[in-house]
Amino acid sequence: MLTVEIVSDIVCPWCFIGLRRLETAVARMRADDPGFACRRRWRPFFLNPDTPPGGEPYLPFLERKFGGRARVEAVFEHVRAAGRAYGLEYAFEKIALRANTLHAHRLIHWAQQRGDAAALVERLFVAQFQRGEHVGDPAVLTAVAVECGYPGDAVAAYLASAQDAELVRAQERELRMRGIDMVPTFILGGTRIVVGAEDPAVLVAAMRQALAAGAGA
Repeated sequence: MLTVEIVSDIVCPWCFIGLRRLETAVARMRADDPGFACRRRWRPFFLNPDTPPGGEPYLPFLERKFGGRARVEAVFEHVRAAGRAYGLEYAFEKIALRANTLHAHRLIHWAQQRGDAAALVERLFVAQFQRGEHVGDPAVLTAVAVECGYPGDAVAAYLASAQDAELVRAQERELRMRGIDMVPTFILGGTRIVVGAEDPAVLVAAMRQALAAGAGA
């Protein structure tokens, strides 16, 4: 069993592509070795740690960051082209607010205490980049969780509390102290690190190296 820790943020478009590339790499590993097993664990990262709790207008923020609308559109098209190779269609035009993702990371943490959070994470990326839903809104997050089979009342109560908020922040700080400042970042077997939404071949090679070094769960 190889544990792959995925350091990512729901508002990072390359993290969605990185997830697809990881899935492709895992499929290639299993094609070569049907006994290969991989456990994914998501780790929090705040791509925009200064985002207000209620969010802020998305496009104006990007225009300031990249230096104008034309530059933003070029970035969008670059991401769209990369995503299409993996069946992803981005709908940036639907995104109204730049979201604060503390609650989203708390929800992922909560779900991982109860099993595999892969379906939830996938749905959160869809919410952000294909449906334009505000993933910083606890009500939206609760609805997403319910779609994934989690009990709505329990999720709503959890998100309404401050439970695990400082824990998630501490986990993010710890990752930054380890030198992780870019997402996605993949930590394979606890030791080998792949930074960025790398080609599946790079991930396959890193997985094989981690296994050869005896890394695992």
